[in-house]
Amino acid sequence: MNKQQPSETKEFVGYLKNGIWLFGISSWLFGITDRSIASFADGYLSALDLTQLLTAATFFVAWLFLKPTTNP
Repeated sequence: MNKQQPSETKEFVGYLKNGIWLFGISSWLFGITDRSIASFADGYLSALDLTQLLTAATFFVAWLFLKPTTNP
């Protein structure tokens, strides 16, 4: 029975990593949407607004590359 427990632990950690990654995607999309709405609310896009949007988009793309790998 002890041999089965490490396998279950690895499976749980894999699901946990994937869940955190999916939660991160939804968080980044919410953040980018929120920044976009706030940036365009006043009718024009300032340099600070553009910088914030590009920074959030860059971190979002970086987050996509951090997808956890699945073990066979």
